[in-house]
Amino acid sequence: MEKDPKESQEKIKARLEEKLSQRQEKKNRRNAPKTPKDKNNEEEHSVWSLTFHVIRGVIIVFGTLFALAGVFGAAAGVGYFARLIEVTKTPDKAEIISKINDIHGVSVINYSNGQSISDISSDLVRVTVKSDAISQNVKNALIATEDNSFLTNKGVVPKAIIRGIIGSVGGGLTSGGSTLTQQLIKQQVLGDSVTFQRKASEIVYALALNNYLSKDQILTDYLNVSPFGRNNKGQNIAGVEEAARGIFGKSAKDLTVPEAAFIAGLPQSPIVYSPYAADGSLKSKENMSYGLARQKDVLFNLYRGGYLSKADYEKYKAYDISQEFLPTAPAESQEHGYLYNVAYTEAVTKVYNYLIQRDKVSATALGNDTTKEHYQNLAEQALQNGGYTVTTTINQAVYTGMQNAVANYGSLMQDGTGIIQTGNVLMDNKTGAVYGFIGGLDYSSNQVNHAFDTERSPGSSIKPILAYGPAIDMGLMGSASVLSNYPAKYSSGQDIEHVGSTGTAMMPFSEALNVSYNIPAYWTYQTILKTGKSVEPYMTKMGYEISDYSVESLPLGGGVDPTVVQHTNGYQTLANGGKYEPWYIVDSIKDDTGKVIYQHKDTGGTQVYSEATSTIMEYMLQDAIKAQKTSKFYSNLQAINPALASGVQWAGKTGTTDNYTDVWMMLSTPTVTLGGWAGHDDNSPMSSNSGYINNAAYMAQLVNAINAADPAILGAGKSFPDPNQDANVTKSKVLVSTGEKAGKVSVKLANGKTQEVNLEGDTTTSFWATKAGAPATSYNFSIGGSASDLADAWKKILPSVDFGAAAKSN
Repeated sequence: MEKDPKESQEKIKARLEEKLSQRQEKKNRRNAPKTPKDKNNEEEHSVWSLTFHVIRGVIIVFGTLFALAGVFGAAAGVGYFARLIEVTKTPDKAEIISKINDIHGVSVINYSNGQSISDISSDLVRVTVKSDAISQNVKNALIATEDNSFLTNKGVVPKAIIRGIIGSVGGGLTSGGSTLTQQLIKQQVLGDSVTFQRKASEIVYALALNNYLSKDQILTDYLNVSPFGRNNKGQNIAGVEEAARGIFGKSAKDLTVPEAAFIAGLPQSPIVYSPYAADGSLKSKENMSYGLARQKDVLFNLYRGGYLSKADYEKYKAYDISQEFLPTAPAESQEHGYLYNVAYTEAVTKVYNYLIQRDKVSATALGNDTTKEHYQNLAEQALQNGGYTVTTTINQAVYTGMQNAVANYGSLMQDGTGIIQTGNVLMDNKTGAVYGFIGGLDYSSNQVNHAFDTERSPGSSIKPILAYGPAIDMGLMGSASVLSNYPAKYSSGQDIEHVGSTGTAMMPFSEALNVSYNIPAYWTYQTILKTGKSVEPYMTKMGYEISDYSVESLPLGGGVDPTVVQHTNGYQTLANGGKYEPWYIVDSIKDDTGKVIYQHKDTGGTQVYSEATSTIMEYMLQDAIKAQKTSKFYSNLQAINPALASGVQWAGKTGTTDNYTDVWMMLSTPTVTLGGWAGHDDNSPMSSNSGYINNAAYMAQLVNAINAADPAILGAGKSFPDPNQDANVTKSKVLVSTGEKAGKVSVKLANGKTQEVNLEGDTTTSFWATKAGAPATSYNFSIGGSASDLADAWKKILPSVDFGAAAKSN
């Protein structure tokens, strides 16, 4: 209904008259005389007005300065970036196209001789197809969403580049504004390190690629190499063809618009938008919603870009694409073994370090968990899909021989108490290279790697590493020192026992070591502590993790739980002149061009014990093996292979924990160290024969199998340094009774007086690691022992002297 023209004119006139009246009223108020109150209000307003103008002026000045700084900073950033682009060389056409089309081969893990251990498994599946095998729906959806100027741009969008540089000033280069061409360059040629140089190269390369290939070729390559999340088997998928098959069960050329929209949205965040979890199951409704929302965004982009009519857009938007997702299907699994898993894990670490160095990632950046996780994922992806060749230190013949040995002789350890597992590591003394290992009885039935992952108390096998070795190194004892094995208690009042025995008397170091008495080791460690010294530097250098060095049972294996490989490394140190070389399995890694990206380099070793200490301990440990007080290993080996028993110098130590929960045997020859543990996975007890008989028999068979596989590896005919010939070792002539030099000594009598005697008797050579050698004989000659223990010992040494009641009877 039309308005009456006359009525409209009257309303307009009325509004104008009202406005004029209001203006006149304001004018009258301004001209009226001011009251005192008005004047005060005006003055107050004036003050506030002045303050406001001053503050505003300051803000404007500083704001202008900051703006200028920002402009100059942005200008500097743009200038620097432009210079990088200018000096970046345009890539050769053949070279860059080769890289674009390079779908890396299968990575492999090899033995030290180059023979294959296994291909490196990759759950990435990809099928490369030609352009005519890809639906135009997908191409349209990708262009509309990722790069709407793709068909007309020259590989880059200048505005987006400048915007990204300015936005990055002061905060690191952002990765926004990339065209599809740039994204392809990043994926196939340059990687995704966040640096100005990489971004500059990306731009130069994208411009070149735009000239070398047609738009359709670039788009096809992108769709063939890009990641698309997971399929219904939980496998990672790359390439549009595999995405179509793994999500919708059809070829890429047959994708409908809604299907194409879903797939085109995946590359931005493949794992998040994928409808499937890692096990191939469909995600929860909440987690699936991200991918479904992304699909609707792509549909809108298609509509906005003119690829869809509004009617089609509304129709496709309302369609539930999730009903087309394939149901979960079982993935084909490939079972590897202990060796594959250990080598793969170490290789991932080496590739991670390589990528960090390649991309010059700072320590500060690595402090960010997201950055670290990103590079860890990159390392795994590169190793799985990059065509790498990983060469290990593993001696194929030796490793095979060790696996055959555990298969044939693992039954020797079984005692009816349940399945007894084992872990063994054979390590080169000079380099720390692992030549072979045994992860368990059978990988198919138990995947726990008992050589590298199982952490257990080492029992008495820790004594040479933590107590005796350091004490000799500190000059607190020599090879003929006398140690107390008199009954002793922990501070809690608990007796320190050894296989039910609460103690005997004084004894030479050799006996304490060979029988593996606990009280002498306890006193040795206490002596170290009382002198104000610590074994922590020794243990830390060798990689042992000990949280509390005040634990009284530490020298007996309490409070320390090494893996077999770690403990083998400790014995490697003793056998290598006291020099620790960290164990390793990966010797080198090459990429698919043959370029070496990692090569193990000898560290030069870390000197933990002196060479003299090493010589003395190996001398003592040779006797411990032949004495056979704790293991029948040597006699078993003599029975199996007499030449191997006599032709190789064997040194070592056993260890047993309470209730026979764990048994250890650590063996060294002049060339290698072989560590071994046996026990139940649930820490339940074994029989009393588990170490002395059962494990001894198994270890003898294992040693024989290693020798049969490679007769040179155990060092037959080679020798440990002889302490009698080693110039680093001090030779002291000492009394057998005290382990110290003969001479005058003041002994304490029962009446409290002292008597000086000229102490003589049988002597022996004691080897010391310090130049001072053995001290002069003294009353407190022993390592450990109470006052009454010493009195009793002196009564036995000097039976003609009246020590009275001070000496207890034994």
